[in-house]
Amino acid sequence: MLRTISTDKAPWAIGPYSQAIVAGNLVFLSGQIPIEPSSNEMVKGDISVQTQQVIQNIIVILKEAGCGIENVVKTTVFLQDMKDFEKMNLVYAGYFKHKPARSTVQVACLPKKALVEIECVAVMGG
Repeated sequence: MLRTISTDKAPWAIGPYSQAIVAGNLVFLSGQIPIEPSSNEMVKGDISVQTQQVIQNIIVILKEAGCGIENVVKTTVFLQDMKDFEKMNLVYAGYFKHKPARSTVQVACLPKKALVEIECVAVMGG
Protein backbone atom coordinates (compact mmCIF):
# COMPACT_ATOMS: atom_id res chain seq x y z
CA MET A 1 0.00 0.00 0.00
CA LEU A 2 1.29 3.45 -0.91
CA ARG A 3 0.85 6.57 1.17
CA THR A 4 1.56 10.07 -0.12
CA ILE A 5 3.35 12.43 2.26
CA SER A 6 2.58 16.12 2.09
CA THR A 7 3.31 18.90 4.58
CA ASP A 8 3.09 22.66 4.35
CA LYS A 9 6.23 22.81 6.54
CA ALA A 10 8.30 21.87 3.48
CA PRO A 11 8.39 23.37 -0.02
CA TRP A 12 5.54 22.42 -2.33
CA ALA A 13 6.29 20.11 -5.19
CA ILE A 14 7.04 22.24 -8.27
CA GLY A 15 5.89 19.52 -10.64
CA PRO A 16 3.78 16.36 -10.84
CA TYR A 17 5.37 14.53 -7.92
CA SER A 18 4.98 14.09 -4.15
CA GLN A 19 7.24 15.32 -1.37
CA ALA A 20 7.53 11.66 -0.37
CA ILE A 21 5.89 8.28 -0.77
CA VAL A 22 5.70 5.56 1.87
CA ALA A 23 5.78 2.06 0.39
CA GLY A 24 5.66 -0.64 3.04
CA ASN A 25 8.31 0.33 5.57
CA LEU A 26 10.29 2.47 3.11
CA VAL A 27 10.02 6.24 2.70
CA PHE A 28 11.17 7.67 -0.63
CA LEU A 29 11.77 11.44 -0.53
CA SER A 30 11.81 13.44 -3.73
CA GLY A 31 14.85 15.61 -4.28
CA GLN A 32 14.80 18.72 -2.12
CA ILE A 33 16.30 22.02 -3.19
CA PRO A 34 16.97 24.97 -0.86
CA ILE A 35 13.53 26.53 -0.84
CA GLU A 36 12.35 28.16 2.38
CA PRO A 37 8.86 26.74 2.97
CA SER A 38 7.06 29.81 4.34
CA SER A 39 8.02 32.02 1.39
CA ASN A 40 8.48 29.24 -1.18
CA GLU A 41 11.58 31.14 -2.32
CA MET A 42 15.17 29.97 -2.71
CA VAL A 43 17.35 30.81 0.27
CA LYS A 44 20.11 33.28 -0.43
CA GLY A 45 23.59 32.11 0.38
CA ASP A 46 26.42 29.78 -0.46
CA ILE A 47 26.47 25.99 -0.61
CA SER A 48 26.60 25.72 3.20
CA VAL A 49 23.44 27.79 3.66
CA GLN A 50 21.68 25.95 0.84
CA THR A 51 22.67 22.50 2.14
CA GLN A 52 21.37 23.36 5.59
CA GLN A 53 17.99 24.43 4.15
CA VAL A 54 17.75 21.28 2.04
CA ILE A 55 18.37 19.07 5.07
CA GLN A 56 15.89 21.02 7.19
CA ASN A 57 13.30 20.37 4.46
CA ILE A 58 14.18 16.66 4.50
CA ILE A 59 13.79 16.53 8.29
CA VAL A 60 10.25 17.95 8.28
CA ILE A 61 9.13 15.62 5.48
CA LEU A 62 10.57 12.62 7.33
CA LYS A 63 8.77 13.74 10.49
CA GLU A 64 5.48 13.95 8.57
CA ALA A 65 6.10 10.39 7.36
CA GLY A 66 6.65 9.22 10.94
CA CYS A 67 10.41 8.85 11.12
CA GLY A 68 13.57 10.93 11.41
CA ILE A 69 16.90 11.64 9.82
CA GLU A 70 18.40 8.71 11.74
CA ASN A 71 16.16 6.41 9.64
CA VAL A 72 17.77 7.50 6.34
CA VAL A 73 19.65 4.61 4.70
CA LYS A 74 20.56 6.16 1.32
CA THR A 75 21.02 9.66 -0.03
CA THR A 76 21.85 11.04 -3.44
CA VAL A 77 23.42 14.49 -3.54
CA PHE A 78 23.35 16.51 -6.75
CA LEU A 79 25.80 19.42 -6.89
CA GLN A 80 25.89 22.23 -9.42
CA ASP A 81 29.67 22.34 -8.94
CA MET A 82 31.84 19.59 -7.44
CA LYS A 83 34.08 22.35 -6.03
CA ASP A 84 31.32 22.76 -3.40
CA PHE A 85 31.74 19.15 -2.21
CA GLU A 86 33.85 19.90 0.86
CA LYS A 87 31.57 22.66 2.22
CA MET A 88 28.43 20.63 1.49
CA ASN A 89 30.01 17.61 3.16
CA LEU A 90 30.75 19.55 6.37
CA VAL A 91 27.10 20.57 6.76
CA TYR A 92 25.87 17.11 5.71
CA ALA A 93 28.10 15.35 8.28
CA GLY A 94 26.63 17.49 11.05
CA TYR A 95 23.18 16.01 10.38
CA PHE A 96 23.86 12.48 9.11
CA LYS A 97 25.95 11.22 12.01
CA HIS A 98 25.05 7.58 11.23
CA LYS A 99 26.59 7.84 7.73
CA PRO A 100 23.96 6.44 5.37
CA ALA A 101 25.02 5.12 1.96
CA ARG A 102 25.46 8.03 -0.45
CA SER A 103 26.17 8.97 -4.03
CA THR A 104 27.26 12.49 -4.98
CA VAL A 105 27.30 13.72 -8.55
CA GLN A 106 27.79 16.99 -10.37
CA VAL A 107 24.95 17.92 -12.72
CA ALA A 108 24.63 20.46 -15.50
CA CYS A 109 21.76 22.36 -13.90
CA LEU A 110 19.33 22.06 -10.99
CA PRO A 111 15.79 23.45 -10.67
CA LYS A 112 15.69 27.18 -9.92
CA LYS A 113 19.49 27.25 -10.33
CA ALA A 114 19.99 25.67 -6.90
CA LEU A 115 23.53 24.75 -5.90
CA VAL A 116 22.44 21.46 -4.28
CA GLU A 117 19.60 18.94 -4.31
CA ILE A 118 19.34 15.89 -2.05
CA GLU A 119 16.99 12.92 -2.27
CA CYS A 120 16.86 10.05 0.18
CA VAL A 121 15.34 6.75 1.23
CA ALA A 122 14.49 5.98 4.86
CA VAL A 123 13.32 2.85 6.68
CA MET A 124 10.41 3.23 9.08
CA GLY A 125 11.33 2.02 12.55
CA GLY A 126 14.83 1.15 11.34
